[in-house]
Amino acid sequence: MGTILNQYQPDVVFHPGVTLKEKMDEMKMSNKEFALRTGKPEKTIIAVLKGESSLTPEMAILFEKVTHIPASFWINKQARYSEYVARKKHEQDIEEAKGWAGKFPYPQMAKYGWITPTRNKDEKVSNLFSFFGIASYKSWDRLYMQSDLKVAAYTSLKFTHEPHAISAWLRIGELQSKEISAPVFDIKRLKGNIPLMRELMVNQPKDFFNRLKRLCLEAGVKVIYTPSLPKVPLCGSTRWINETPLVQLTARYRQNDRFWFYFFHELGHIILHGKKFISLEGLKGLDFSSVNKVKEDEANDYAQKCTFTKEQEDKLLKENPMIITEDEIIDYARKFNTHPAIIIGRLQHDKKIGFNVGREFIVSIDLNSL
Repeated sequence: MGTILNQYQPDVVFHPGVTLKEKMDEMKMSNKEFALRTGKPEKTIIAVLKGESSLTPEMAILFEKVTHIPASFWINKQARYSEYVARKKHEQDIEEAKGWAGKFPYPQMAKYGWITPTRNKDEKVSNLFSFFGIASYKSWDRLYMQSDLKVAAYTSLKFTHEPHAISAWLRIGELQSKEISAPVFDIKRLKGNIPLMRELMVNQPKDFFNRLKRLCLEAGVKVIYTPSLPKVPLCGSTRWINETPLVQLTARYRQNDRFWFYFFHELGHIILHGKKFISLEGLKGLDFSSVNKVKEDEANDYAQKCTFTKEQEDKLLKENPMIITEDEIIDYARKFNTHPAIIIGRLQHDKKIGFNVGREFIVSIDLNSL
């Protein structure tokens, strides 16, 4: 938002009741007489004189008849006073929010281009208000910290260690998603595209991420990459913005085996759990209920189904009870239609092979460059 330059803002603007009182004194007219002449209750006139009530356009026309001062004068006087009061209230909101604003990783957000760089505390607060689309820090609290909030795409961050940074990451994802046009979500199309996504996993072409996003978008699913913020160990999130599912990924897991598992994990939430479920993967301290734990396990099972199933792992280990070579892993990857890195990562995770086995298949993924 641009700043309006050279706009005069007076230090004090008086309520129109002050001018009315001066005019009534000049006319030597009492409150009761003025009320009788205007046809308004005396208590209404007194409230205006005390600055306790606004002067309405209807009153301005009545006052014009008695004071011979144009109604436009009274209307403009009230408008200027109302704006003055609103600005003073906004200044108070800015002052009260400085401590709140200081809890955000503002320099990193500015580095990413999410927000305008500044060291001025007032500007930081104002910029954060604009970034979140809120009028006060209390609105942020209601959106991100109140556990009883019933708004789609939001969940309470009350029990997280870094709610301010997490909310900023979620907000930029929401803004990113608005730049993407998507068709109506089609779960049948999404499921039908899973084999094509698995082909990308197996072959891992250089442009796999863009192709992956296109396959999801065809089914009405938005997939975006958002860099992580300091002290926020998020690897991804899935939520619904209005009627559209959004998968938001970080580059926390920079290995191909982990990337594909967590990608299909997020798709699992979309396919299995519907619009009301919101996932924040990788965070500690969230007050997840036992139902959430069940759903996370279900998403893990779905990711295994899409990458390397437990049954396939058991079959491999049964046929190779003592030792498994890299060549055998490659053969099994072809047989199971997966990538060797997926098998290697799983076996290393389960401590079935050493971390020195097949390291050349586990490659780095830089989503920022993709």
